[in-house]
Amino acid sequence: MLTSDLAMSWQRGTQIRPRYIETGDDGWLAAAAALIELFREHQGLTRAELEGALEDYVGTGTDYKILRGLIKLLLDRAEFAAGVEIVPADLRRAVFLKARGAHPVTDEVARAQVIEAAGGELGCAPELVRANLYADLTKNQRLIEFEETDASSLLELYNVAQAQALLYRCVRMRLSVEPQPAESYRELFGAIKAYRLIHTIKGSPAEGYEIELDGPVSMFHRSQKYGIQMAVFLPALLLCKGWRMRAEIAQRPPHGMAFFEMESEGHGLRSHYLAVTPYENPVREKLATAWARFESVWTLEVSGEIINLGAGAFIPDFVLRHASGRQVYLEILGFWTPPHLKARLAEFAASKFQDYLLAAWEELRGSRDPLVTEPPHTIIFKRSLDPATVELAVNKLISEG
Repeated sequence: MLTSDLAMSWQRGTQIRPRYIETGDDGWLAAAAALIELFREHQGLTRAELEGALEDYVGTGTDYKILRGLIKLLLDRAEFAAGVEIVPADLRRAVFLKARGAHPVTDEVARAQVIEAAGGELGCAPELVRANLYADLTKNQRLIEFEETDASSLLELYNVAQAQALLYRCVRMRLSVEPQPAESYRELFGAIKAYRLIHTIKGSPAEGYEIELDGPVSMFHRSQKYGIQMAVFLPALLLCKGWRMRAEIAQRPPHGMAFFEMESEGHGLRSHYLAVTPYENPVREKLATAWARFESVWTLEVSGEIINLGAGAFIPDFVLRHASGRQVYLEILGFWTPPHLKARLAEFAASKFQDYLLAAWEELRGSRDPLVTEPPHTIIFKRSLDPATVELAVNKLISEG
């Protein structure tokens, strides 16, 4: 993704838009291809050598910021490492210890002797010791892997990245979702949950849904980390259908709020994601794996349901089933705040739905608002959500109900 200093947008009234580039423009296609070729040519060479070549190419023209943005996206696809089998820190330690024993080292002959002694101790030739003594410094790291792309794809990625950058300053995002098949709803709701976004869902399958997502600017704590999550959600949203988006974007004083609007059709962007939910929630995965080894009268199954709460919707991750036929639904929350948790519990209370548990990870708590006691129907966990904790909570829920 782009850093904030590389983000570009334009505003007309209260409407704000990313500043896209024309992906079919011959000049931009040529520039993208040239930058890709520079990365390709510098595989195995140092970061300093690559950066020097990139500086020579970019120069001081008017397109400096756009070219820098394309370079940032290519750097995200590159992996740098020391590129040597012996850890440079071990080389330095050996050399410094030998130098201390031979102190003072005042001339080149003495230095050569120290290098040779250190190399002999590590089984490394003296010239390799010299060459790799500081190979782990950023500028000396070598480009060991580069994920290839083509010029057209890079320009498409750049435009998506400009849209993502606007969301770093998002206060809230509203999605209006038109009526569609249940699997399409589940796909969109699954993306929201996969990226752990704080959300409120109102509506019904027949009429569609209104979804409100808290933005990073609305959070007092962990806003930067959350902002990244909202940004990486956007390419997943682009793969979904039947939605309209209105994101409130905070502006620097004295400017007020601006609005970034998009629809699922006609936005002109192409997602680089291969799937709406490219990864699973690790807490969810670990719980499912641990439960398979856990002896309990309750079975744990992945839920595919969307439960209508009247004015809202509940998308549980699991359903716990008892031999008696009783079942309890479990949702593992993403980022959360005590006020949001309170509002969610109020939704359930209004709907009279009782057979549920909400599990909230303290690590993803997005504010420092006090949570004096653990509310009913909730599990607040610090490190991992283990089966024993879930079983205890579900048994307590059943006994009190």
